[in-house]
Amino acid sequence: MDRPKNDLLLRAIEKKPIERTPIWLMRQAGRYMPEYRQLREKAGDFKKFYKNIDLATKASILPYKLLGVDATIIFSDILTPLEPMGFDFEFRQGEGPVFLNPVQTPEDIERLKPLDVEKVYYVGEIIKGVNKELDRAIPTIGFCGAPFTLAAYLIEGKTSRDFKKAKAFMYDYPDEFKELLDKLSDSLVDYLSFQIESGADVVQIFDSWAGYLSPDDYKQYALPAVKKIISKLKQKYSTPVIHFTKGVAGFLDDMITSGADVYSVDWMIDLKTVKEKVFPAASVQGNLDPVVLYASETVIREKVKEILDKWGKDSGHVFNLGHGLMPDMEFRKVKYLVQVVKEESIRWYN
Repeated sequence: MDRPKNDLLLRAIEKKPIERTPIWLMRQAGRYMPEYRQLREKAGDFKKFYKNIDLATKASILPYKLLGVDATIIFSDILTPLEPMGFDFEFRQGEGPVFLNPVQTPEDIERLKPLDVEKVYYVGEIIKGVNKELDRAIPTIGFCGAPFTLAAYLIEGKTSRDFKKAKAFMYDYPDEFKELLDKLSDSLVDYLSFQIESGADVVQIFDSWAGYLSPDDYKQYALPAVKKIISKLKQKYSTPVIHFTKGVAGFLDDMITSGADVYSVDWMIDLKTVKEKVFPAASVQGNLDPVVLYASETVIREKVKEILDKWGKDSGHVFNLGHGLMPDMEFRKVKYLVQVVKEESIRWYN
């Protein structure tokens, strides 16, 4: 597949010369956009939305058209592959995802079936649709949830403040929990392979809940599962892999052994520190605190400059938030952020 016309993201990941820092934003297609809300209303519920190829393709490309970002991440959900694997869930107002048949005993793990990618065919069609609609203007990013994060949802049954059910299960049944992670890893390799073969230029693994673990537990449970996915992908493809863990400060040294091409970090760790540990062996993505976008434009510019200054003049940095955009953010400030990153980073490279 030909490289996209704007390949800034890919060049930054490859640490090749760039004219400015590329930027895309986690959860960049979301409810803060009126246009997104219109599409969601047309779809009905959230699950119907991400399964509707036409509407999900339109949602995916909104950030390029409205914000001018340097990459599109497909509109989907990290839980998408779990439904065809045997676990039903629904999205409830004010609660988020709720599993109707969660893992409650070790025996329930046997209900987890290998993923048949044909049952998530729409994900591949969305990737193809984005590449076609944008005429390969920018890279397309595919993604999955990391095994620990998906396991935490399966056991907890919903989003949680502490994931105490999932962690207690992990402690009580360590071997069975590792079996669950292993099964998830195998299916996620197939899922990301399917996305790459459908036209994804980059894939990102979201370990949104691994930050709830101690460093020892992270090293024993979450990390090996991600390493397995990355290793198997690297055997088949040259597609770059981004590894994102929220709450990484306590175990950065372990996370950066996963074999990823890019380590995406939240705002709770200093970017300069990350660069010193990772670069030039790998690139780095992040790490603006999303809450900065509730502050004034003056503050937004200052915080952008701080991050760019910490990284310096080297290629190898992708500007992003330390987590996703929030529904009540002002669209104009998100657009301003993209504009400021472009303006301020140009001074390094020109």
